[in-house]
Amino acid sequence: QVQFVESGGGLVQPGGSLRLSCAASGSMFRIYAMAWYRQAPGEQRELVARISSGGSTNYADSVKGRFTISRDNGKNTAYLQMNSLKPEDTAVYYCNRLPQIAWGQGTQVTVSS
Repeated sequence: QVQFVESGGGLVQPGGSLRLSCAASGSMFRIYAMAWYRQAPGEQRELVARISSGGSTNYADSVKGRFTISRDNGKNTAYLQMNSLKPEDTAVYYCNRLPQIAWGQGTQVTVSS
């Protein structure tokens, strides 16, 4: 059964950067599109970025130009590089494949001075 383990979150000041990692178990990582989502308190989970099996990327308008999604199929890992962070980026960040399966625990990102 595929599982996702997110890491790399933390507390950062506005304008700072973080790099999130998503380690996936299983041998079929390379054939699936992967995506990052986030959920702020009291809000619904939203799609932040996705990357196809071939490396094509898409981003939510709110993060376009600031976040970069990537993947390393040899390591079964997806990444989210987040730059120029804003307080409104504060949320728990999750990764999943497309179509979605069971969610991991997520990693907390807090942007505050």
